[in-house]
Amino acid sequence: MSATDMTPISPSRIGMRPNLWTKGDWNALFGFGTNILVNMLVLTGLLQFVLKMPPDIVFGRILPAVGLMMFLSTAYYAFLAYQLAKKTGREDVCALPSGISVPHMFVVVFVIMLPIGASTGDPIQGWEAGLVWVFFQSFILMIGGFVAPYIRRITPRAALLGTLAGVSIAFISMRPAFEIFMTPVIGLTCFAIILVSWFGGVKYPKGIPAGLVAIAVGMVIAWGSNLVGLNYGGLSVEKLGDSFANFGFSIPLPAFDHVFHGFKYLGVILITAIPFGIYDLVEAMDNVESAEAAGDHFPTTRVLSADGVVSLIGCLMGNPFINAVYIGHPGWKSMGGRIGYSAATGVLVLLLAWFGIIAVLLALIPIVAISPILLYIGMLIGAQAFQTTPSRHAPAVVLALTPHLAAWAKLLIDNTLNLAGTSAQALGFDKLGGVGVLYHGLEVMGGGAILVGLVLGAIGVFIVDRKFMHAAAFAGAGAVLTFFGFMHGEKVGFAVTPGVAVAYLLVAGVFVACAKYAEVEKPAEEPLVEGAHPAPAE
Repeated sequence: MSATDMTPISPSRIGMRPNLWTKGDWNALFGFGTNILVNMLVLTGLLQFVLKMPPDIVFGRILPAVGLMMFLSTAYYAFLAYQLAKKTGREDVCALPSGISVPHMFVVVFVIMLPIGASTGDPIQGWEAGLVWVFFQSFILMIGGFVAPYIRRITPRAALLGTLAGVSIAFISMRPAFEIFMTPVIGLTCFAIILVSWFGGVKYPKGIPAGLVAIAVGMVIAWGSNLVGLNYGGLSVEKLGDSFANFGFSIPLPAFDHVFHGFKYLGVILITAIPFGIYDLVEAMDNVESAEAAGDHFPTTRVLSADGVVSLIGCLMGNPFINAVYIGHPGWKSMGGRIGYSAATGVLVLLLAWFGIIAVLLALIPIVAISPILLYIGMLIGAQAFQTTPSRHAPAVVLALTPHLAAWAKLLIDNTLNLAGTSAQALGFDKLGGVGVLYHGLEVMGGGAILVGLVLGAIGVFIVDRKFMHAAAFAGAGAVLTFFGFMHGEKVGFAVTPGVAVAYLLVAGVFVACAKYAEVEKPAEEPLVEGAHPAPAE
């Protein structure tokens, strides 16, 4: 089945030059741009205040390289959207969103850069280790791009979108939701402004984007509260003045020597680089599938290869953060985003990063005014997993969500215990279990969550559809992945969690027995909802 079979064509417009900018691109630009801005503000905060990185490295080396990588990424995905629009004659093609991988941003900081920087007393060495981490992940993405289309063909949409929804709910939605209710005067007000527009159809005067209205209102409340001593949002004139010290112009410079120096930490790096490279591979597939469900088919191989190439370029210029196709394509498309919003976001990021404007914005805008936009995207992606798959697959979608909830809960527990100077192992699993915290269960279920969600979701779909041999195949794959630590484990190795691997083999045996010997009632026929169709051939 070809891509054109899956993507509606407007014959009268085939070959015509698509519009590079539409009115809806303003909404998507502001929404996506603020999403990127939040991530860059968080990234800058981690570099400055957690890693204690010198300002000349943060604003003179790392952020310019981040800006270059993200410009190349967004420009390329705008080009892919342009090609698709021209090929099909459609005017509603929306470019894939992309940027710094948020889960990996925290992983490389807290698992690689911080421990190495702390043990050596030199944050620069932590930066160099982060560069090598991205170096290896880039090649995993480039190689994996040629395998990903085959995985998409055999994996049910409910599994792909279900595990994506898990990431969205646990790691995209929850933190912004908490931030909203920590400062509800700003957070809830801005959330309402966004919801009534993007879900409720309310239009603001002169077509002003809802995201811009929300941030403007948030800034008014935050700065206005300072006049009466309430200090909502944590802003101050003093912090704003200090931020201008980092204002200037810096372009990225080659960092080959720093990459080379980081290779001495290769053993530590590979433990996480390989499984998270596979995580990137699957997440990118999920996000391409999400775009497919929204009506836009992009070639998986080209998407993943591009992620790897731009990440490698960024790494060699000093950026220790990997690029990824973002969750949220349906959200930006529903706002009216088409081709221009992606390229314009890239230009905006380039200006912010090369001129040191990020530091000023970090002191000017309350983060809680931007959080509702991220929560909206999380809501949309979570809903899509149910809306664009057959309703009978809903239990499988829920099953695919659960590993991410386990990983999220474990992360919160670990961070809390680390802050208290202890760990779950030091306290003892039995003691934690006595107060209802089944830590070991969270640890095993949440290890490699995106792969666990995909495998469990696929098994659930095939059981519902009475395709027991297919379910057995995924259970067998789960056994192999688990044995080598890609699932249900914290590291890659041999027999990492052998008990779980054996359990998957036993489960596969049950499914084979059902396929051969069990009397099975046929499932009721159910039409697919609009947009719910198998992945096309590449």
